[in-house]
Amino acid sequence: MAGLDGAAIQSVVATGYGRNRVPFAATTITEITCHARGVHHLDPAARSIVEIGGQDSKAIRLDEHGRVRDFAMNDRCAAGTGRFLEMLASRLALDWSGLDELSQRSQRPAVMSNTCVVFAETEIIGLLAEGVAAADIAAGVQHSVATRVVAMAGRALDPPVVFTGGVALQPGMVRALEGVLGCPVRVPADPQFTGALGAAILAGGMA
Repeated sequence: MAGLDGAAIQSVVATGYGRNRVPFAATTITEITCHARGVHHLDPAARSIVEIGGQDSKAIRLDEHGRVRDFAMNDRCAAGTGRFLEMLASRLALDWSGLDELSQRSQRPAVMSNTCVVFAETEIIGLLAEGVAAADIAAGVQHSVATRVVAMAGRALDPPVVFTGGVALQPGMVRALEGVLGCPVRVPADPQFTGALGAAILAGGMA
């Protein structure tokens, strides 16, 4: 997309779950390290990162130099990930943007008691049957995702908190996360690319 050929690329770092399947990469680096490097480059003041993608979620704490102090990661359950929101959108016959627009109309977010996507889908069907407004269910699921991710972190996340991953593109999720954390969160211009940015910066340092 940048109009470059292979000769113009000095070094490649692979990250993410598929990093070991990129044969032309000079090395592989975990997504935790890459997210930390990308966020620190964009926002040197950041002390915590909440990253919610389609398949997993992460809470990362940084020191003043942008190095990882510790992290927690959920990659075994979809309840704290974008997949949960995609399931809800499918159940409500909405697309990704439609789900967010719907949640903004909520007057009383529904309380979700289940933390497993499989059981939560059944709960959502039951709430709809009871006449609970779809907007309140959407807002309730967003709050549930935010609550699960913050609980996964195990203790308070130091501000400034930066929210990354594709889920950060939903303003409703930003509001839900701020409500659970009790503080503002910062969202980069392209939150879904911070890990890739960090990998590129690290590759640049190797060239």
